[in-house]
Amino acid sequence: MNSRCWINGETATYIAADDRGLQYGDGLFETMSVRAGRITLLDAHLQRLESGCQRLRFAPPPLQTVRQHLNAIAHSQDRAILKLIVTRGRGGRGYRPPVDAQPNWIVTLHDWPTYPGRWWHDGIRLRVCETVLGANPAFAGLKHLNRLEQVMARAEWQDADDIQEGLMLDAGGAVIEGTMTNVFAVGTDGTFITPQLDSCGVAGVMRHYLIERAGRDGVPVQVGRMTLDDIHNAKELFVCNSVIGVWPVRRVDQHEFPVGEMTRTMQGWAEQA
Repeated sequence: MNSRCWINGETATYIAADDRGLQYGDGLFETMSVRAGRITLLDAHLQRLESGCQRLRFAPPPLQTVRQHLNAIAHSQDRAILKLIVTRGRGGRGYRPPVDAQPNWIVTLHDWPTYPGRWWHDGIRLRVCETVLGANPAFAGLKHLNRLEQVMARAEWQDADDIQEGLMLDAGGAVIEGTMTNVFAVGTDGTFITPQLDSCGVAGVMRHYLIERAGRDGVPVQVGRMTLDDIHNAKELFVCNSVIGVWPVRRVDQHEFPVGEMTRTMQGWAEQA
């Protein structure tokens, strides 16, 4: 396929100006990794999408059709990124959702990002972002289209060779996530720790996979409130998402961390996803 964009399964590059995804951010998205013609964790992505549609109270697109379309695109790709956007559909002016709206689904194909291998091997540097995440349990965990907080946080630095990711807190000072990743720490007792996402943040597909895999392999997992002190005192620190897999964190502000055995194990698990 030569196209790079499809709307509702058809080659296209434009969507109606009254689409509620454009007007109000009324929708969801998934960013998926393609490796050797296979979409990593596709089932988990579609399950999260379906659950998100239910929480936003609109019908999902025909997921079997979406799955077939995604697989057909991925089949000819060695390494690529697929982005799936689902909106509530078209509607008139005003916040009240139309009862008869038909969801639109948009698929775009992107080149594989050229991240330096040293970020995976030696680790990355994080900064603590000034932009904080607002609390709203109704949307906590969802990968909805309203990502302005992440946009503003990522705009806080420009030199990607110096800082590779930003750490985002909520208004109460709890660590929630990175701008594009979920965060994990290894405590001094070897416990696998990640922030709870009951008031804000994105419940990442790779995060879910690592937690589930850790449980199967008998690795202690703690999901709870995390502070900057927990970050600074961690034995190891890493971030993850479904595209990068796992990146070790070697430095947060002035605090340095080794790339330890647990982080390398998680990297191996991510490669097996």
